[in-house]
Amino acid sequence: MHSDLQNIINQKKIIMNKLLVRIFTLSFFLITLSCGTPAGNENSVIFMKTSLGDIKLKLYDDTPQHRDNFLKLVNSDFYEGISFHRVINKFMIQAGDPVTRTVPISKTADSLNTYTIPAEFRKEYFHRKGALAAAREGNDINPDMRSSGTQFYIVQGTVLNDEELNQSELRINSNIKQAVFGIFMRQVGDSIRKAGISMTDGDIQEKASVKMFNFLASNPDYKIPEDQRTVYKSIGGVPRLDQTYTVFGEVIEGLDVVDRIAAVQTDAGDKPVKDVRILKIKIIKN
Repeated sequence: MHSDLQNIINQKKIIMNKLLVRIFTLSFFLITLSCGTPAGNENSVIFMKTSLGDIKLKLYDDTPQHRDNFLKLVNSDFYEGISFHRVINKFMIQAGDPVTRTVPISKTADSLNTYTIPAEFRKEYFHRKGALAAAREGNDINPDMRSSGTQFYIVQGTVLNDEELNQSELRINSNIKQAVFGIFMRQVGDSIRKAGISMTDGDIQEKASVKMFNFLASNPDYKIPEDQRTVYKSIGGVPRLDQTYTVFGEVIEGLDVVDRIAAVQTDAGDKPVKDVRILKIKIIKN
């Protein structure tokens, strides 16, 4: 009787051990699987063939309006045949103006004069070398800092030291304050017009200044995070554009091609003397 009971206990132990092994194996598999699929792995990847080499770009999913707009333009072959029309060595290379296509589109399609996209600033995305960002009109006529519908640039930049980064912070905060004050001026002016009130420009500016004072009291100046400072001091970039131009992707292959394009000879208007064109562009991961 005792022997039979012991056999039953032993069999149950064997079954339990096998079950535990299966559970452990499944758990390990799931953990391994999740570790092998890092967050953000779903980001779209774009292949761009230029007349000076190939570039691969990753688009950020958490700047969705810029991502979707860029994917739409790629799918429509909008960028094929377009040239890099503005190139500044140690700064950036810019493309996307439809009038530079080999088969030009009407000038009315120029994104800087037609459709724009709301800014999507994120503190974790900055103008390091290889950053993909949207061009836009200046703060004086575009205080909302909306992005061009089609024009983009890829950062080349330079390596900076702490003093240069401090100066960049001053530039960033000046641009932010200029844009915010422009928004307040527009808001006050629109409110007064809707109310049918007559008011001088000086009075409008005074009311906007009160709004600006309240904004400054509750919004401290922007500081470049230390981890981003480290990047700027090692691989370089253009920090003065941070938080005022939307970064929506990055180069994952082909930084040498960016350098090659940035080094071409240009005229007085920063246009390459010999065209550098986008020959082919397609989505290779969506």
